[in-house]
Amino acid sequence: MEETSVKYELVDINEILKTLPHRYPMLLIDRLINVRSDHSGIGIKNVTYNEPVFLGHFPDRPVYPGVLMIEAMAQTAGVIGIKAMETDKPRAVYFLTIDKCKFRKPVLPGDTIEYHMRSIARRKAMWWFHGDAKVNGTIVAEADVGAMLAD
Repeated sequence: MEETSVKYELVDINEILKTLPHRYPMLLIDRLINVRSDHSGIGIKNVTYNEPVFLGHFPDRPVYPGVLMIEAMAQTAGVIGIKAMETDKPRAVYFLTIDKCKFRKPVLPGDTIEYHMRSIARRKAMWWFHGDAKVNGTIVAEADVGAMLAD
């Protein structure tokens, strides 16, 4: 896929809230950086002990759930796709597929997850992305996710 220049250096939380319909506790990204048209971008999540998921996952050894990392990959891809359409209108983002998913290392409170998302295919309002979730440069999870934008 052709590499493009950075279109959005930073998409902050206020812009994410204007772009995605997700809200607390299901909004799982804090900001995006280095968004390159609809080709790629990096979603950032600061994992804190205060998150409600740690009440039960797990009280004596908190581990950030892998399924939430996959959801955050889809949210990151959703912001990239919506921003590529250059509309401020919030749209619903629905999962289509999750493939080749692997969890490699646990993520703990205090970690910052970077969701490195790269477009692998697009058809109309449907996108497929490959995502690598990284903590301190080490891949902790990866997956191919497909999402569809709907009004």
